[in-house]
Amino acid sequence: MDDQGTEAGAGPDAAGPDAAWLALHAAREAVERALTLAQARQRFGSDAAAVAQARREEAELLVDLDRILTQIRAAEYRRRPGSRRW
Repeated sequence: MDDQGTEAGAGPDAAGPDAAWLALHAAREAVERALTLAQARQRFGSDAAAVAQARREEAELLVDLDRILTQIRAAEYRRRPGSRRW
């Protein structure tokens, strides 16, 4: 068992909806950190190729962040009492 009381190797769904919700927020945080680093590399980079690569990474990370935020909004809706299932 890990420090959260779940079986090691069990996916986030194995511990219930709260674990999946927390995993989404952890993923959001990781993408936001990577996005900040990519933006800093664009701002302070001296190599044109590295700046262009950071710009491409930023675009990919923004797509990932949008996807994760959409999943978080859906998970938050499902956590409400009386939420409808489609």
